[in-house]
Amino acid sequence: MRAVLDTNLLLSALLSEKGPPARIVEGWRAGSFELVTSRDQINEVKRAASYAKLRPYVSRAAVGRLVNSLRTAEHLLVRLPRAGGSPDPGDDYLLAMAVAAEAEYLVTGDRALLSLKRFATTCIATPRRFATILGR
Repeated sequence: MRAVLDTNLLLSALLSEKGPPARIVEGWRAGSFELVTSRDQINEVKRAASYAKLRPYVSRAAVGRLVNSLRTAEHLLVRLPRAGGSPDPGDDYLLAMAVAAEAEYLVTGDRALLSLKRFATTCIATPRRFATILGR
């Protein structure tokens, strides 16, 4: 099973070792699913982790480990197709990753994306629901 994880979910997993985001990242590292990511997302992780409101809570070392892990993901996309359809055009890259890799799931807490429910063949799920699917 392939899944795209929203950047906010990845950062949330760094903020707390408990909760669905951390369990999902653990599931990926344990081989429960194949992660789909892209250079665009890796750049977004680095950018968002540098926000002043996050810096006190997330160490540079933890961000570096996450970025290095993402670079070794099963599906690291270099070029993304154009994808529209997101209520927030800033999230179009997530939909593009899902389509390009034929991911079964896009996991996000973003209400606007969740309101789509599906995009092409990809189911858009909450972190709690996806953690349950993984049995975590």
